Amino acid sequence: MSARDLERGGSSGPKPRAPGGVAGYPYSTGQYYSAESSERQWTSWLVPMFVVANVAMFVITMFVNNCPKNNFGFQGGCVARFLGRLSFQPLSENPLLGPSSLTLQKMGALAWSKVVHEHQGWRLITCIWLHAGVVHVFANMFCLVFIGIRLEQQFGFARVGAIYLLSGFGGSVLSSLFNQTSISVGASGALFGLLGAMLSELITNWTIYTNKVAALATLLFIIVLNLAIGILPHVDNFAHIGGFLTGFLMGFVLLLRPQFGWVERQYRPADVRVKSKHKPYQYALWLIALVLLIVGFVVGLVMLFRGVNGNEKCSWCHYLSCVPTSKWKCDQ
Repeated sequence: MSARDLERGGSSGPKPRAPGGVAGYPYSTGQYYSAESSERQWTSWLVPMFVVANVAMFVITMFVNNCPKNNFGFQGGCVARFLGRLSFQPLSENPLLGPSSLTLQKMGALAWSKVVHEHQGWRLITCIWLHAGVVHVFANMFCLVFIGIRLEQQFGFARVGAIYLLSGFGGSVLSSLFNQTSISVGASGALFGLLGAMLSELITNWTIYTNKVAALATLLFIIVLNLAIGILPHVDNFAHIGGFLTGFLMGFVLLLRPQFGWVERQYRPADVRVKSKHKPYQYALWLIALVLLIVGFVVGLVMLFRGVNGNEKCSWCHYLSCVPTSKWKCDQ
């Protein structure tokens, strides 16, 4: 992998329960707040399937890579040659213990020129199932387990699966608009989408949670910390930002909880007035987020397939992905 390639963590009464851990790439936190809820717990199966699919795709990628046969002159030999055709490219080419850039492109890595000029829009999806190396896939799958399983247990596979996939897609779109000279792979955009959804879920369901300030502070700290990591070179922070924004908006749309007391309506006397399922501000946030989500995708895709370079529209945005220092430079 070249230095310019990018990688992308019921009962009759209410009972308090923790809504789950929070994890970003690569840091995570445990249970910090609880909600008054008697909602059912789902069995998590989709997130484990995502983990299996990502690991399987990495193994297939390494099989296709076949380092002993396709090592084109990089210093050093294949790493872990005892693995045969599954051995890794020389560390001088890919320090993450993974395949070559050519193999990643062959398998569906995100490449702006191929998406725009060769009409390979499918790369906006396939890239989120590929990883640059063992270190990359392990870190992302570790975070997916911590974030995704808790969310799936609370909200079910359909909503969490939709957030994961659309967030990964949104991250790919933003990445393509700003990173047009490098390939990009990884599930980080989708993971940031789940993290963003956790934040919007806390906001839209604010009234049913205890320890709100602590929960909000924890989430914001993790978000800022993980986005700050993205300003290091060779990390595709635009995929992180695009995934986070997509997931944040989708959380308002898909992760609404009924206001406190609504789920107990069946136990109330017939002459007692029942609360509405959601509060007015929840409906307002739902509508605003849905409109912004649709507009964002439409505008982003139109700009992408017209070949617009986002850096020409925003001269300072490249600092969101890499900030040059005396220790490293950023390839622009």
